[in-house]
Amino acid sequence: MTERLDSYNVTWTSPSQDVSGSMPLGNGDLAANVWVEPSGDLLLLLAKSDAWDENSSLLKLGRVRLKLDPIPDLSEGRFEQTLRLEQSDILIRIDSICLKIWVEAQTPVLWIEIDSSTPVTCRATLETWRNQPRTVKTQTGDLFKNLTGPDPYPTIVHPDQFLEDPDCIICCHHNGTDEPDPYVVNMRLQGLGSLISSLPHPLKARTFGTCITGEGFSKTGQDTLISRTRTRHQLRILGLTQHPSTVDQWRTSIKDLTRRHATPDRKSHEQWWKYFWEKSHIFISSPSKIPRFSEPPQVVTRAYLLHRWMTACCGRGKQPIKFNGGLFSYGTAEDPDFRRWGGPGFWFQNQRLIYWPMLANGDFDLFEPFVRMYRDQLDLQKYRTEQFYHHSGAHYPETVTFWGSEISAHYGWTPFEQRSSPEAESKYVRYHFNSGIELCLMISCWYEMTENASILHEYLIPIAREVIEFYIQHYPKDSTGKIRIEPSQALESWQNVTNPLPDIAGLRYLLPRLIKLPEIEPALKTRCSGLLESLPSLPFREELGIRVLAPGEQYSELKNTENPELYSIFPYRLHGVGKPDLELARQTFVARRNVNHTCWHQDDIHAAYLGLTYTAKAHVVRRASSDCHSDSRFPVFWNAFNDWIPDMDHGGVLQLAIQAMLMQCEEDQILLFPAWPTEWDVDFKLYAPRNTTVSAKLQGGKIVSLKILPESRIKDVVCMLRLPE
Repeated sequence: MTERLDSYNVTWTSPSQDVSGSMPLGNGDLAANVWVEPSGDLLLLLAKSDAWDENSSLLKLGRVRLKLDPIPDLSEGRFEQTLRLEQSDILIRIDSICLKIWVEAQTPVLWIEIDSSTPVTCRATLETWRNQPRTVKTQTGDLFKNLTGPDPYPTIVHPDQFLEDPDCIICCHHNGTDEPDPYVVNMRLQGLGSLISSLPHPLKARTFGTCITGEGFSKTGQDTLISRTRTRHQLRILGLTQHPSTVDQWRTSIKDLTRRHATPDRKSHEQWWKYFWEKSHIFISSPSKIPRFSEPPQVVTRAYLLHRWMTACCGRGKQPIKFNGGLFSYGTAEDPDFRRWGGPGFWFQNQRLIYWPMLANGDFDLFEPFVRMYRDQLDLQKYRTEQFYHHSGAHYPETVTFWGSEISAHYGWTPFEQRSSPEAESKYVRYHFNSGIELCLMISCWYEMTENASILHEYLIPIAREVIEFYIQHYPKDSTGKIRIEPSQALESWQNVTNPLPDIAGLRYLLPRLIKLPEIEPALKTRCSGLLESLPSLPFREELGIRVLAPGEQYSELKNTENPELYSIFPYRLHGVGKPDLELARQTFVARRNVNHTCWHQDDIHAAYLGLTYTAKAHVVRRASSDCHSDSRFPVFWNAFNDWIPDMDHGGVLQLAIQAMLMQCEEDQILLFPAWPTEWDVDFKLYAPRNTTVSAKLQGGKIVSLKILPESRIKDVVCMLRLPE
């Protein structure tokens, strides 16, 4: 493993011009973009998963600039910067100077270790750009954004505070009591004002920031430390969020944290990352004896590994990874906090694509924060449903804040009490309720992977009970006893739909799984069975005389570029390899309106689940190519596409497509190589349901090694290797 992983380390032999030439580093909660500029300065743009300001924008903690004296010689042949995946650190060699930067796996502490053959002086400065109140231009997700006119209130970013301390640089951002309060305005706008007194304010009195210190460093000014001249230096940077907290309470806590973590814990750090890399892997190669296939599978492997690395670096915090840049967004030169679509919002259709691949990777600790956020919102969603529709159950809007309310711009600025209908004014999300179904499916798959009963009782059953009840209560039955899902829409694309395929396919796929669950309460089982019996059939249409799946029974008002008719292939796998009507599904794929292999477009995934080997291969090769899809220096800092840099959806689709090319699981079956090109050799280890791991090696079109744990599951394996098409 070590030798193969090391071959995918990223090495640069020249410095970078700016943050677009940075490398990602992190422990899942505290993260940094790291780069060296031509001046010889080392820079770190710091981020933390729960650094939400008064406006619910996810702010950076600041930017650290480290200068060495004498200035190191960065001329050709004297500079090398390497991201080392197995060690989870960045190693920089400049002539006779070595810098090692890493973030402890289990604690929010970043270390900069410097060794030099000759004595040097080190100067570290914390740079901030939030030095005075400023009004920012809002993005769609921001709490005061108005899509149809002037914003009702200005969005003001408040300054950070440097705190007095004789030894450390200490800087924090403390959320005060703004009037108008963005959270209160957001909740009252949507008819949720009565919850304000019973729920903890998610933003007010949130305090976050950093402390920088090092043995042998002395303070010069509020923002700078300077060392004695010597051959070894060690600087540590701590990040902390506390909520609710006063500034004094936060200062006490971060000073205590600094005292408790005075020495590096490298052993625990390396143990965690060793376990992470050994959990699962995919290494693809191509025998040189087949020259007619020119696509380099190593590029696909690199993209897979580096994107998984990025998700591990920013995926173990208190909130999920944001689709629009995660913790590694670097904004603009004027505003490193900037991200398109804004700070507060989580778009479910985008977020899910980051998280689906974590199941087969066995990265369940990274998966859990995503589910936990939606579980924590459940009471609010139940109240919202009762308030909006006067019936029980819960519906999850497509775009939500981390506490569960809808994004203000999408809801619109007509107060709830003055509306004739309670739904969002934005037609892109007005009736977009499908996220609740897919959320339940994702949790169901998580449970099937681990067979951990606590997942059932803490997450799946509570959420599923309310989502199912919503569909039962919300949509009336027609004269045939079938529910009629309208008014509705098919994702964001078709905005006036009767009986949309994603909802029908989702319920048809989810409900039988729920009914089979152990420990499911009889009442819920009965409700699931009744809803299943009342579902309308999947909708169809004709394309050039060929019968294909349709976005809905009736559909109009096309506004976006999704292919909702393919949702019965993924995420709701009613159609695919080894399933009925495979040719129907393939014809639907061929007839799709939107063809794309970037961002959240799912062509790669659909081709893999349909067993279209060389279509899937072509798509993942194009998706993995940093030459096409990354203007940043780090190869998987994918361009903004529909989102922001780095586009986390883009890499998530890549991962899931490759996994589905290698292995597909349904009930007890494990299908091996259902869409794998035989000219690509591969060595992989992935997770399957029922606490199963599958390890296999394919060389020259033949399986040379196969290990299934537990061994009793070998009977469930079906090999589907195919000759080239």
